[in-house]
Amino acid sequence: MDLIYTLYNDIRTVFRLKDVAMLMGETNFNSLNTKLNYYVRTGRLQNPRKGLYCKPNYNPQELACRIFAPAYISMEYVLQKAGVVFQYDSRFTILSYLSREVEIDNQIFSFRKIKNELLMSQQGIEQQGNTTTIAIPERAFLDMLYLNGDMYFDNLNPLKKDLIDQILPIYNSKTLNKRVQKIFNDNGS
Repeated sequence: MDLIYTLYNDIRTVFRLKDVAMLMGETNFNSLNTKLNYYVRTGRLQNPRKGLYCKPNYNPQELACRIFAPAYISMEYVLQKAGVVFQYDSRFTILSYLSREVEIDNQIFSFRKIKNELLMSQQGIEQQGNTTTIAIPERAFLDMLYLNGDMYFDNLNPLKKDLIDQILPIYNSKTLNKRVQKIFNDNGS
């Protein structure tokens, strides 16, 4: 089976060595690594970071979720796309098991550490195309308040209060409950 053909026909655009091994049914990691490095040298694959291989036109959201997995895209990135915050920020904000800032192809991936229980909770997290995990705006709103404390939000209209109320218990935080209550009371919602 041709390695590059198999990778190009896969829906994913970002692969770890173990992903490729499973796809190919290969157990010899050294041989597989040699093949992958050949495709990187010939320009058919990219190797933006040790252990990650990408198709030339990879999905940056997918890469964001694969750098330090498990992880999901949240906070500023999601809230900006939803129209809750207006200030433009080109960074991807990702919640994971550690805090780091990584730059790949002139794109900044900002990782924030969150408790394992919250990282593993799928409530308010969408799986997009089996490759990307991203918070819905309500979860991103709660993540932002949970990690950053009191915040100002430009526009709360895109947020569904009932979804916030459904997700809020996973944080198990009286302080967060008070912050949410205060924000919605101050905005007359």
